[in-house]
Amino acid sequence: MHAQEEIHIPRKLAQQLLHIAQNSPDAEICGLVGGKNGVPTTCYPVSNVADHPEQRFLLDAKQQIAAMAAMRDQDEQLFAIYHSHPAAPARPSPTDLEQAAYPEALYLIISLNTKGILEMRGFKIAAKNATEIPLTLSEN
Repeated sequence: MHAQEEIHIPRKLAQQLLHIAQNSPDAEICGLVGGKNGVPTTCYPVSNVADHPEQRFLLDAKQQIAAMAAMRDQDEQLFAIYHSHPAAPARPSPTDLEQAAYPEALYLIISLNTKGILEMRGFKIAAKNATEIPLTLSEN
């Protein structure tokens, strides 16, 4: 298996994701990112309906379906699933590995636990194994 190419995230989209995470310092935020031709384009926030939102996330099913439908209308594919870790590093937790159901999607994790520097890292998760994918910000 060859090393995964780095993934380019438009700076505007990255800033949007970091902003949403910052607005929720005590609970994990989550949602989907739609993309076209392998480029992430649109952020679809989804409510976190987990019992303990401070330490896990569960996408609201109705909103997830609505976001998927909106992507289809825009000719986008599911590019990434994002969520934040208010008090943990930006790596998949055992629960994240356990519940990851989309091996083809990128998992973006935003950590607020980095002394004022927000950290966002990307992973592919398949068969409970996470592989980090380097992220680069692009200007377009």
